[in-house]
Amino acid sequence: MKDSNFLKEHNAKSLWHPMAHPGDSLANPPAIITSAQGVKITDVDGHEVVDAVGGLWNVNLGFSCQPVKDAIAAQLNVLPYYSTFRGTTNDQVIQLAEELRKFFAPDGLTRAFFTSGGSDSVETALRLARQYHKIRGEAGRTKFLSLKKGYHGTHMGGASVNGNANFRTQYEPLLPGCHHIPAPYAYRNPFNETDPERLAQFCLQALEDEIAFQGAGTIAAFIMEPILGAGGVIPPHSSFMPGVREICTKHGILLIADEVITAFGRTGSWTGSRHWGVQPDMMCTAKAITNGYFPFGAVMIADRMTEVFEKDTTGKAAIGHGYTYSGHPVGAAAALACLEETLRLNVPENAAARGTQIHEGLLALQQKYELIGDVRGGHGLMSAVELVSDRTSKAAADKASTGRLQEAAYKAGAMVRVSGPNIILSPPLVLSEAEAATILSALDAGLAAAG
Repeated sequence: MKDSNFLKEHNAKSLWHPMAHPGDSLANPPAIITSAQGVKITDVDGHEVVDAVGGLWNVNLGFSCQPVKDAIAAQLNVLPYYSTFRGTTNDQVIQLAEELRKFFAPDGLTRAFFTSGGSDSVETALRLARQYHKIRGEAGRTKFLSLKKGYHGTHMGGASVNGNANFRTQYEPLLPGCHHIPAPYAYRNPFNETDPERLAQFCLQALEDEIAFQGAGTIAAFIMEPILGAGGVIPPHSSFMPGVREICTKHGILLIADEVITAFGRTGSWTGSRHWGVQPDMMCTAKAITNGYFPFGAVMIADRMTEVFEKDTTGKAAIGHGYTYSGHPVGAAAALACLEETLRLNVPENAAARGTQIHEGLLALQQKYELIGDVRGGHGLMSAVELVSDRTSKAAADKASTGRLQEAAYKAGAMVRVSGPNIILSPPLVLSEAEAATILSALDAGLAAAG
């Protein structure tokens, strides 16, 4: 590896970073992470901190999961790549599909379509939804509904159903026929409703109204995160997702659960859909499926859909979609090992316990700092604090304040994620009680510096 002087001199000069302004990356070079162990990362200067971001919501088992590393290394020596396009497959992907069928059985999902990551999984689900209706003779069902504040990746389809202007405005015009309803976001919503249960009903009424306006026969699918992640960690009331499922079923609309973040234990349940007692028609997964060690994803599909595709005799069900790396044997081997370790550790149990610890700690910090307008979480290891310059008006804190908070928290021992006025926490699910306490103490230091 080049020495630290070389790395610092050339930081952000020859590459553009995702989700960042190129000029800002040059003016404020990003932290250079050079190693990691357990749930801690170390930068080029040797400064070690707890990774409260969990990589990017994906390193559920931490950075030292040897079984996954061993599986990747072993598979590279046997079969480093082969295609799963029509006519060929590999042993690892067959085994993985069977294991995923067992894992997702409580969600009513029995088939897997493999992808290279979360955005690919969303794109796949959107395309399969349209194809499903065409096979059934309802070719007019082409539109998609989703939630404002929702995040569904960065492909053109995903950007179109995204509910945040940051991922849309500079890339418009996007896919036509994508419409959004208000999110069950109790801190900010057009109904000025702070009661989560009443708000859920208002949002469900808005969904019914939009379906009536568009015409149910024109809508292919509704896509949602069981708990909104990148939009600021927004958990809905427990009645919301079941209500969405009921409405979609009534109108013949497919329900796509985007669980790129929430699958495999992060919510304190094995999946986000299971957390709310819902069975979707499709589920998008990625991230934790390989613990972030290999780019890989899967769309899980329910029997009601598979029967339509597999019993088709017209040829319309031939899938004209896929990726070079769909079912990559190294990724499949990594996913098999990761799933086995995820089950062995029973990660939802620790996610729930540590999530409660962090949520209670954040509520205590809210009492201490006026800068915190809202605290969200309480469902596993996904939490957020929303920073405001004034609690009465809810005016968002400025970028300088969030920057100072992040820098001070990093110096005090934790990497946290800034997303607009939100500080988002999504640490590995193997986080210890002491490491969770470190995150909270680092945030305390960050809030003191930001104020």
